[in-house]
Amino acid sequence: MGNEEVKTGKSAYSMGNFGKAFFIGMLIFSPLLLQNNLYILQVLIMCFIWGSVVGPWDLIFGYAGISSFGQIAFFTIGAFGSSIFSMKLGFSPWLALIAGATAASLVGVLIGLPCLKLKGLYVAIVTFALHMTLPALITAGRKIGTGGANSLTGIPPLELGGITFSVTNRVPAAFLAMGIFFISVIVVKLVIKSNIGLAFVALRDSETFGRCMGINDYKYKLIVFAISAFLAGLAGAFYAHYFGLISKRLLSLDVFVLLLVILITGGLGKFPGVLYATFIFTFLNEFLRPLEAYRPLIFGVITVLIIILMPEGITELKTHLDRVVSKFKGNPKKESGKATGS
Repeated sequence: MGNEEVKTGKSAYSMGNFGKAFFIGMLIFSPLLLQNNLYILQVLIMCFIWGSVVGPWDLIFGYAGISSFGQIAFFTIGAFGSSIFSMKLGFSPWLALIAGATAASLVGVLIGLPCLKLKGLYVAIVTFALHMTLPALITAGRKIGTGGANSLTGIPPLELGGITFSVTNRVPAAFLAMGIFFISVIVVKLVIKSNIGLAFVALRDSETFGRCMGINDYKYKLIVFAISAFLAGLAGAFYAHYFGLISKRLLSLDVFVLLLVILITGGLGKFPGVLYATFIFTFLNEFLRPLEAYRPLIFGVITVLIIILMPEGITELKTHLDRVVSKFKGNPKKESGKATGS
C-alpha cells in the first residue's frame, strides 16, 4: 500500500507539473494565437500589467504583513516618471522605463520611512494618503511635464529593431508585457523563497519573535517597499509608453477597487493565487462591461461569494479539486484493501 501511495503521489505531482507547463506554454504563445482578435489581446495585455502590480502587492501585504495601500500610486509614479524622463529630459524610452521604476522605488522607500514605527491601520492611512494626494500633485506639476489636469499625450513608444511596442502594434507589445510580467513573478518568487522572504514572514507572524531572532525589521520593511514599488513602477512605465497617454484617472476608485478585489480573492500570502485572480477578474470585468449599471453589482456579488466560500482565496479551489481527485483514486484501493484484509 505504501508503494502504491508513493506512485500515486508521484503521478499527481507529475500531472500538476504537466498542467503548469501546459498553462505557461499556452500563455507564451497566446499573443500569436490571439493576433486576429485585438480586443481579447488587449485584455490579455492588461492582465499582464495588473499581474505585475498585484504580485508585488501580495509580497508587501500578504508576506511582509504591511497594510500598504500605495501600490497604485507607485504604478502611477512609474508611469508619469518615465513619461517625464523621456519627453522633458530627453531619455530614451528604454532608459526612461528604468528611471521611472527607480523613481517609484525611491518614493516607496521615502513612504516606508514614516511607516517603520507604525502598524496596521496607521500604515494603511499613510500609504493611502499618497494615493489621495497624488492627483493634486499631478495637477500642480504641469510645468514639470505631468500634463496638469489634462491627459499627458505624445509619450514615445518603446522601440527595438524597428519594432514598436505600442497599442497600434499589439502582438509585439503583448510579448513585452508578458516579459515584464514574468520578471515580476520571478522576482517575487525568489524573494519569497529567500532569507528575505523568511524574514518577512517571521516579522509578519510575530514582530517580537523576529527581533529576538536578530532580524532588523527596519531594514526589511524598507527592502520590501523598494522592491514592490520598483516592480509596480516598471509596470506603470510600460503602461505609459504602450498607450502613449496617461492621466490622473489611473488613480481612480475603479482601478483601486479592481486591484484590491484581485488581491483579496487571490489570497493574501498565497502567491501565485493573485495571478490566477488577475486573469479571472480582469477578463470578468471586461466581459461584464456591456451590462453597464449592473456590472458593479454582479462583480460585487461574485467577489462576496468567493470570499465567503473560499476565505483563503481562490487557491482553495485547487485544494478542493485535489481532494476530490485523491478520493476518487483512493476509494477503490481502500475498498480492495478491506476485502483482502490488508
